[in-house]
Amino acid sequence: MQNMLKPPVEALYKQELRALKNDDDGIKPSNWTLSPKSVRKFILGSDKPIIYRNKEIKIKKKFFGNDALVERCIITLAGNRGLMLVGEPGTAKTMLSELLAAAICGYSNNTVQGTAGTTEDMIKYSWNYSMLLNEGPTVEALVKAPLFVGMEKGIITRFEEITRCPSEIQDSLISVLSDKVLSIPELGEEIGVLFAKPGFNVIGTANTRDKGVNEMSSALKRRFNFETIVPIRDVSMEAEIIINEVEKLKDQDKVKMEVDKNVAELLAITFHELREGISSNGIRIDKPASVMSTAEAVSVYYQTMISGYYYGESSISLDSLVQNIMGAILKETREDIQKLKNYFNVIVKSKAVEGGELWESYYKARKWIK
Repeated sequence: MQNMLKPPVEALYKQELRALKNDDDGIKPSNWTLSPKSVRKFILGSDKPIIYRNKEIKIKKKFFGNDALVERCIITLAGNRGLMLVGEPGTAKTMLSELLAAAICGYSNNTVQGTAGTTEDMIKYSWNYSMLLNEGPTVEALVKAPLFVGMEKGIITRFEEITRCPSEIQDSLISVLSDKVLSIPELGEEIGVLFAKPGFNVIGTANTRDKGVNEMSSALKRRFNFETIVPIRDVSMEAEIIINEVEKLKDQDKVKMEVDKNVAELLAITFHELREGISSNGIRIDKPASVMSTAEAVSVYYQTMISGYYYGESSISLDSLVQNIMGAILKETREDIQKLKNYFNVIVKSKAVEGGELWESYYKARKWIK
């Protein structure tokens, strides 16, 4: 993992997955690495550690939110039904799809990244044109894309940002999801059909902010079970997520700084109040057009941390924090800057009176909002 900028989930949690597999006595769907019970435990964590090779392996909670939603996702996949995760940007849809794929088949990188330029070749298969010209269409000349690989090996294919793809590309999934068969007409009738192995399935993600960009057809929607992931509503849970994710990032990058839990809580409160449009004491706030997601809050905190690590004295600067919040706010429209100013002039000012030195320093850092 030392040579990976972003290790895959199955590498990051290798010990946990091995321990769960060794301890797993549940019923497994065909070709699953873990049983649904153990998949749930991997994602939602367990208070009881597992003894593996004479060591206690703690199974950490990795997805914070609706536990029942995670259970429904697992059951959807166990029933060979496609799963579609929808919600606001930054609500951990991708992370949940990675965790599910890693736990179910041990591999999370069999992925299609949906964009306006995604073609059917990128989803199903294409050809090595040098071999195609020399030998004609053969199995060896096939260049297998993620959907082909998933069907051939009986593993999960993840389809990110599916609504970013043109409608005709999305609809190329319909027959595969319905019949679990992929036709390769160039190879002829005898060998030109790929039947999906047990374990194959598709997990898609779509942002609700992209709704209407390339709306999914009703035919395709019927092939999926939809689960909506909502933003975190609990401030203390959001602060915990910020702390946990920043801890992982700093360990990967060997940043030798401690996470300031008080600053993480302050940031969680800021993002929660701006996202919800109401303060903790009931004052209405103009909501920014920008996405004020938990993932964005993690990014803001981590940028502030590494700024302090490389330029400061290995401490969190609230001036830097406010500058990074402003950078997050500015992604959609400059009008959001005034909304952030109003938030500081009304809400942060009132908290500074009651909240002690940290909130006072935070209020003074408003000078960077311009």
